[in-house]
Amino acid sequence: MMNEHWKKSTYSTANGSCVEARATAQGAAVRDTQHRHLAELSLPSTEWSALLHALRTR
Repeated sequence: MMNEHWKKSTYSTANGSCVEARATAQGAAVRDTQHRHLAELSLPSTEWSALLHALRTR
């Protein structure tokens, strides 16, 4: 992994319903902060960029 430091979304709510992301050698990884131990979703850089673009244009 390129970055072992997870960053919490700036849109996180006070009740903890949010996601965290980190950079990886292939793109990015995302996980649910309420269920960190269960799994993380790994995205190639092209898919990560497409997701960020889609979220910004909403």
